[in-house]
Amino acid sequence: MSIGAAFREDILDLIYNAVAIANIADNASTSPLTNLYVSLHTADPNAGTQSTSEVTYTSYARVAVARTSGGWTITANSVSPAATISFPAGTGGSGTATHAAVGTLSTGAGVIIDSGALSPTIATGDGITPEIKTTSTITRT
Repeated sequence: MSIGAAFREDILDLIYNAVAIANIADNASTSPLTNLYVSLHTADPNAGTQSTSEVTYTSYARVAVARTSGGWTITANSVSPAATISFPAGTGGSGTATHAAVGTLSTGAGVIIDSGALSPTIATGDGITPEIKTTSTITRT
């Protein structure tokens, strides 16, 4: 059995845009998340947390993206950032981000909601401002 295409899009709208699914789910808890946190990874973090294989360049921090249509675009059962996601510029270190994740915490072992391989991969390090652009793809793993 598989989930219907329209309902898959409803689920993505609930998670990324805080849009209720009539008679099934809402966003009216006492303190719903208003942001999701995007993290960069050097390997697939899917079996772990947001800390798993997370990049470590100096000055790195996760980026908060609003749970609204201004933060995320849902089209044909896929999710894209509505605008470029810019991470802090590196002041040291180096590496390559091959994966990205969307999770629940700004730091620490946040729950991964979604993750996948980045294309193109993103260089990190001194003087580099890593970006996930609206034209980047994140292929679910």
